[in-house]
Amino acid sequence: MTAASSTSNGDEGAEVRRIWRDLDLPGLVDVHTHFMPENVLRKVWAYFDALGEGVWPITYRTDQERRVAILRDFGVRRFAALSYPHRPDMARWLNTWAADFADHHPDCLRSATFYPEPDAKGYVTEAIDSGAGVFKAHLQVGAYDPRDPLLTDVWGALADSGTPVVVHCGSGPAPGEFTGPGPISEVLRDHPRLTAVIAHAGAPEYSSFLDLLERYERVHLDTTMTFTPYLERMAPFPPTELPRLRELGHRVLLGTDFPNIPYAYHEQIQALVDLDLGTDWLRGVLHDNAADLFGV
Repeated sequence: MTAASSTSNGDEGAEVRRIWRDLDLPGLVDVHTHFMPENVLRKVWAYFDALGEGVWPITYRTDQERRVAILRDFGVRRFAALSYPHRPDMARWLNTWAADFADHHPDCLRSATFYPEPDAKGYVTEAIDSGAGVFKAHLQVGAYDPRDPLLTDVWGALADSGTPVVVHCGSGPAPGEFTGPGPISEVLRDHPRLTAVIAHAGAPEYSSFLDLLERYERVHLDTTMTFTPYLERMAPFPPTELPRLRELGHRVLLGTDFPNIPYAYHEQIQALVDLDLGTDWLRGVLHDNAADLFGV
């Protein structure tokens, strides 16, 4: 399915809007979406294309403003412009781009990122001071150790300011040297007030990351790709953990990975509905939890 086929007649948008309207919500808050410089995004798409035809087709492969319009058509009140560096001397440039994007798109959370390098604390502090509302750390793509001493003050600044950071630290879709619950749990041990949002609910190590939610009161999960038929084939969420997911529902946030998903946006929303964890749980996940966290 392409962006054009999924949205041209408004069918998908209408169905997404029906879900949140039936819950008496004002819309959705999606904490895990990607907007980044065009040359960087093209490289991300090329990575997925290289997996082979049909393995990970980019559903919403269209221009930037069309992607923004699609989210708005779905009723997404706030979204993020998450990006992530894979080498030094890249994060500051990405932060400058994201700040400009947020200036021109007020419904986008002001987003930023970092990399273990000598000036990381400086540009992270600058981003926080200029209003960055969410950071992204990608331990798989960045291939760095979150315990790197160059990041100690970065985690400290984020913890002290209460600024959420979406961390891809689970071992899916492919493990990295520093993925899995071990490295990030040591960061949380040293910075227990860090507002960490575990991307993809920590797939496939779901249980271990739920343990971290129980241990640290400011750790959250985002739902990105979790429970969709696509991810369930590769890394199914254990049914025995659904009671814990319900109990910790106030710290579960909607995330989707838009636009870099191999299926329609509606599938993520419907997958959460189909869990049947209750109206209050669903309202919190689709809107209220993130609205509270980000002051929407």
